[in-house]
Amino acid sequence: MQQRSSSAGPTLPFVLFVLVVAGISAGFSIRASAQTPPSASSAERYVLGPNDRIRLKVYGEPDITGEYEIDNGGQVSIPLAGHIKAAGATTRQLEKSIASALAKGIVRDPRVNVEIAQYRPYYILGEVKKSGEYPYRNGLTVMDAVASAGGFTYRANENKVFLRRAGSGAEETYPLDAPVPVYPGDNIRIPERYF
Repeated sequence: MQQRSSSAGPTLPFVLFVLVVAGISAGFSIRASAQTPPSASSAERYVLGPNDRIRLKVYGEPDITGEYEIDNGGQVSIPLAGHIKAAGATTRQLEKSIASALAKGIVRDPRVNVEIAQYRPYYILGEVKKSGEYPYRNGLTVMDAVASAGGFTYRANENKVFLRRAGSGAEETYPLDAPVPVYPGDNIRIPERYF
């Protein structure tokens, strides 16, 4: 009997040690994953706006399934569902709105999936060679946008950029040596330098 308790004695601290180490490493992995959000979840948190294009799949309804663009009023027109407010909603919220509208019509128990087919464009103007509207892509920075617009003109101030975020009325100033992210609908303005 005494032998059993002595063999169980060293095992219990070892088990506790293993559990503590496993708990600490699990905590580190949770913190590490929270710092780098997966791209799928960021697309789920994205708030839709005018000129975004969505891909709609209604299972068992091939006539409704397709791509639709959100109009300037923030509405999307879906067959058998009508005009649905999409601006200001996430894709999951829009799925619920479309399913609710379809359920009121002739579609019984609609199963709806909404994905972003194409983000709304961003705009760049000022001292770049080809100002205008450009398609957005994930991970875009201001310097990437300048490169897409043909680079700086010889008059460009290459030290700062003015950026107006979508939905904001005010421009913010950023240094160009920082990796400034660009989001769909943003307006980028490269100022002229003064000699």
